[in-house]
Amino acid sequence: MNHIVLIAATGLLSTTTAFAQTASAPLIVVEDRGGDSALPYYRPLNPQPDQATPPPPMPAPRAGNAADAEAAMLPVRSTQLSPGEAQRRVIRAPGLTALFLIGDDERSRAWLRQRQAALRELQAVGLVVNVESMAALTALRRLAPGLILSPASGDDLAQRLGLRHYPVLITATGVEQ
Repeated sequence: MNHIVLIAATGLLSTTTAFAQTASAPLIVVEDRGGDSALPYYRPLNPQPDQATPPPPMPAPRAGNAADAEAAMLPVRSTQLSPGEAQRRVIRAPGLTALFLIGDDERSRAWLRQRQAALRELQAVGLVVNVESMAALTALRRLAPGLILSPASGDDLAQRLGLRHYPVLITATGVEQ
């Protein structure tokens, strides 16, 4: 019986050696308990193209208009956030890029006009957390040229940071209005 195992192991070893010579990294067999070859499962993972058959052509992704994609995200409504007074507080979020939350309301528009120079200096990114239409989003962008304003729900961020009101500026060290 030992001879059969030795012959099977030798056959596997010679097959493994032939395969290892064609592969880029040497194969190290730690233990062999027989069984079926796993090679069919690894073939799809081979990063090198098969020389015999060319890969099927990949369909080109449809490049849509960015404005259309953005308009499809509207309206944005953040149910956990509303315009109002936000308390200044310290947070510890090392590496956080400065961002601010606004909505399409008079309080946010006044805050954006007043703080736009400081926001530009911080290279802060704006999330418009309550906005109904593309026209309203465009009007907000006209108030603060040079700032990035993107429509996005703020509910998750509000929950994580314990926010209830906007407009707010969030930096790595604090939340302030």
